[in-house]
Amino acid sequence: MAMNGYLDEYEKLVIRMNTPRVVIDNGVCSSATIVKVDSARRDGILLEAVQILTDLNLSIKKAYISSDGRWNMDVFHVTDLNGNKLNEQSVLRYIEQSIETVYYGEDIEVNGLTALELTGTDRIGLLSEMFAVLSDLNCDVVDAKLWTHNGRVASLIYLKDCFSGSPILDTQRISKIEGRLKNVLNGDNDIKSAAKTCVSMDAMTTHIERRLHQLMFEDRDYEKRSRKQERSPTVVVTVQNWAERGYSVVNVHCRDRTKLLFDVVCTLTDMEYAVFHATINTSEDQAHLEFYIRHKDGSPISSEAERQRVIQCLEAAVERRASEGVRLEFRHPDKQGLLAEVTRTFRENGLNVTRTEISTSCDMATNIFYVTDANGDEPDTKLIESVREKIGFEWLRVKEMPSVNHKKGDGEEQQQTKAVLVSLGSLVWRNLFSFGLVKSCS
Repeated sequence: MAMNGYLDEYEKLVIRMNTPRVVIDNGVCSSATIVKVDSARRDGILLEAVQILTDLNLSIKKAYISSDGRWNMDVFHVTDLNGNKLNEQSVLRYIEQSIETVYYGEDIEVNGLTALELTGTDRIGLLSEMFAVLSDLNCDVVDAKLWTHNGRVASLIYLKDCFSGSPILDTQRISKIEGRLKNVLNGDNDIKSAAKTCVSMDAMTTHIERRLHQLMFEDRDYEKRSRKQERSPTVVVTVQNWAERGYSVVNVHCRDRTKLLFDVVCTLTDMEYAVFHATINTSEDQAHLEFYIRHKDGSPISSEAERQRVIQCLEAAVERRASEGVRLEFRHPDKQGLLAEVTRTFRENGLNVTRTEISTSCDMATNIFYVTDANGDEPDTKLIESVREKIGFEWLRVKEMPSVNHKKGDGEEQQQTKAVLVSLGSLVWRNLFSFGLVKSCS
């Protein structure tokens, strides 16, 4: 009996040591809510915490990540999207409870649905053709997300049968759906651009946006750059080795936006790098992120080819979610073929969908589309209003116009120069620290 008592106490100790401890403070900082997370070090725990905060549509203004031996201490300065501190007790309790327990991702009810993963060549009208095929095959799209980047497209679509409302399980029907969609996605005869479609269990268990990053990564979208991106770089990434400490130091400088930290940490995690220390700072509309990383086996980046690959992959991670075009929100009572009708109207009027989020709740469809013209530029206001008139002003609304772009040339050079200077300053500081000329603050 005594031995059983000792075992019970030992189990409690192990649980307590491996359960993250969360402290939320609204008094220390006047402009943000402070979320502190202390936890035993394990793979993926930083990503889980960032994932919870970003899924609540919170903005991470600053963050300090530190790993001391087997223990992590992460500090996040967060606000809502309007820049306000978090005051709702229900939100604060949710953050505490979610981080302190196992977290599985966004609240998308995937039980009773069939999940499809798709990758292929992007082109104007592709989304319209995909939804037309699914409507023709009596598939009801309940939830979906689609990203485009560097001429490639990745999508997760959650389906059910239009008539029974049940998941689609028949293997012959699934093969037919996959075959029809693959034909649509095969935009050319280039073997490297071959489309992939499949029913996936990963899409049922993995955070949906993390899975989209994985699909794009597997499709090697980071290897190709469009002419527009070559002319106008929006993100600067540098990678250097700090040999004395055995770290690789990654600096990312780009325009700030929601979910930026999630996208970068997600990519580093899926590339099997561990983040030991990090500092995230935002100022106005700019963000600077610095990470001290190693491979899971404890080694830093070891070759120029690997360094270039990390740079390309992080550039792609930031760019995939960068909003291109006008943001349109479509709300309408759900019905069969609704998405096919709306996206066909986009296609017939020369609008290209660069990113979309589809959701259905209580028989109401709420869909977000980012659209450009055929050249990838912001569409004319008259064209948008014409499309709204055809679909219905009460159903389709312009929710967000793109921010004014910086002038090309000097502005972009200044951004790159600033990023390089920040990186060099960090390197100088690390060297001073190595030689004992400066001391770290407690």
